[in-house]
Amino acid sequence: MSRRDEASLPPGPLTRRALLQTGALGGAALALAGPLRAAADPPAAAPAVTAADTSFPLAELSIAELQAGMAAGRWTARSLAEQYLARIEALDRQGPALHAVLETNPEALAIADALDAERQAGKTRGPLHGIPILVKDNLATADRMQTTAGSLALAGVPVPRDAFVAARLRAAGAVLLGKTNLSEWANFRSTHSSSGWSGRGGQCRNPYVLDRSPSGSSSGSGAAAAANFAAAAIGTETDGSIVSPSAACALVGIKPTVGLLSRAGIVPISHTQDTPGPMARTVADAALLLGAMTGVDERDAVTRASRASRGKAVADYAQGLDASGLKGVRLGVPRRRYFGYSPAADSLIEAALAALKEQGAVIVDPAEVATAADLDAPELLVLLYEFKADLNRYLAELGPASPIHTLADAIAWNAAHRKEEMPLFGQEIFEQAEAKGPLTSKEYQEALARCRRLARTEGIDATLARHKLDALVMPTQGPTWLIDPVNGDSVSGGSSTPAAVAGYPSVTVPAGDFAGLPVGLSFVGPAWSEARLIRYAYAFEQATKHRRPPRFLVTAEIAAP
Repeated sequence: MSRRDEASLPPGPLTRRALLQTGALGGAALALAGPLRAAADPPAAAPAVTAADTSFPLAELSIAELQAGMAAGRWTARSLAEQYLARIEALDRQGPALHAVLETNPEALAIADALDAERQAGKTRGPLHGIPILVKDNLATADRMQTTAGSLALAGVPVPRDAFVAARLRAAGAVLLGKTNLSEWANFRSTHSSSGWSGRGGQCRNPYVLDRSPSGSSSGSGAAAAANFAAAAIGTETDGSIVSPSAACALVGIKPTVGLLSRAGIVPISHTQDTPGPMARTVADAALLLGAMTGVDERDAVTRASRASRGKAVADYAQGLDASGLKGVRLGVPRRRYFGYSPAADSLIEAALAALKEQGAVIVDPAEVATAADLDAPELLVLLYEFKADLNRYLAELGPASPIHTLADAIAWNAAHRKEEMPLFGQEIFEQAEAKGPLTSKEYQEALARCRRLARTEGIDATLARHKLDALVMPTQGPTWLIDPVNGDSVSGGSSTPAAVAGYPSVTVPAGDFAGLPVGLSFVGPAWSEARLIRYAYAFEQATKHRRPPRFLVTAEIAAP
């Protein structure tokens, strides 16, 4: 690390939270000359057509409702795709200019036509047949779309094959409608990043309040799904990158157990924490997508190793949806660590706890995760080591058309294209990772063992066992922060880290809003407990109905004193 970069680091101990300023990690139609404008221009007022406008016939419709409409002949897969594409043109390219979608699929309508022909011939592939879905731009698609992780360095570089989960979605009949913007390199490039900004796409905006962050790194997936640009979207998470933008955009986000879904073909950060997952407007839709993407993949060692454990999981997560699914469930509240940083979030989550009780849940309060505060430093070390190793492995598979094949190449490319790639923030995290040794290093091995012990054995597992709990429940994060291209993100707190480091599942569901800004409630459980968490989230969702479409407010609705 250079002295200049060293001086830019936050003061205090070098921990993951300090290095990333608590920003969530990840995990062509927009002008490539637009990043600075997209980051700095004031947001536009809402156009005549908004997500709440009933003139948009698909507004807030579920996958089941879209499927029923196609079965009844009201729509076709092509007409659904056309309507969503028109909405993207009206609201992402123009109007509030969310910058949530990097590009739309030039083959989308042809794919939809083929699926319509299958339906006319009496064949449907299942509940996703003909359903338009957006995917994050770190999921490889071997088609006419690009896979860049938001970086101009990978623009125009073909990938050897579809990511496993993209192939699963295609096989299920989904129409891959386009690629969503993201925090570049899944928010693992700089200590001063602005979530939702990429060199390729500029600054993504939150559709609820345009001057607020969509959170990251699956920012475009969150903003697009919330704004009804598709039936749902796919994101990825390393620590917070599904649940955080889902909470910020009033969505249901599922971060599954690491190993449930393959990571093959996804631009990586960490093989011990990365996972894709669904981001949708309802629990039922998220459950459908999770089931469609689930499967053992020979190209992902973690999914191969999970064969025995995943027997506890189910493929059809929608089958267990039950509005009375909270009765008798014991939910623990880790209050000391995850309350107190946001009065607005505290108020909404207290109301959520009351609603859980009304639905028959037993609330154990407090039920602290004693080791949560000790995870930051070892997690950061693990991520730095694994990012270098895993990214080098991914880039090595790219052909001669790629200008980069290693992390060192990416660092040099960014430096040579500083005006386009680093106009707002640098690449300190890249440089920190490049300085690390191999995965055989003692420092890495000790940090990984510490992470697993603190997050699993002495963390979530111990808390669940001590209080005889079925799951933990807590605020996902507070209302999202102002976009600040000068200083970067200013997150006040969040609860994603224990589940992320443990590799355990978490589900966030809308819990209300403050000043027009959504807040989410997270359910966290042990490995392979997705079906239970989805059931709890569904029962809460059905009892509270907190999901509201965005209104594209220019700034937050703060009442005068």
